[in-house]
Amino acid sequence: MIWAIQELLPIAMSAITLWMTFLAGNKHPNAWAVGLVNQILWLVWIISVQKWGLLPMNIGMWVLYYRNHMKWRLA
Repeated sequence: MIWAIQELLPIAMSAITLWMTFLAGNKHPNAWAVGLVNQILWLVWIISVQKWGLLPMNIGMWVLYYRNHMKWRLA
């Protein structure tokens, strides 16, 4: 299980990031929600491989994606 998280999860996170960016480029209202879900996967990966230096990035992305999601919902 740990092997799958460490080796396969980055592939999934990359694919989701590309998908989310595609959605955002098309102004899809759920683009930022997809990004928020992806941050959960990032957090799991950061904890499993103990790459604590990426934790500030993860927290920052949570804030930005939430902000963007709220702005797009209200627009």
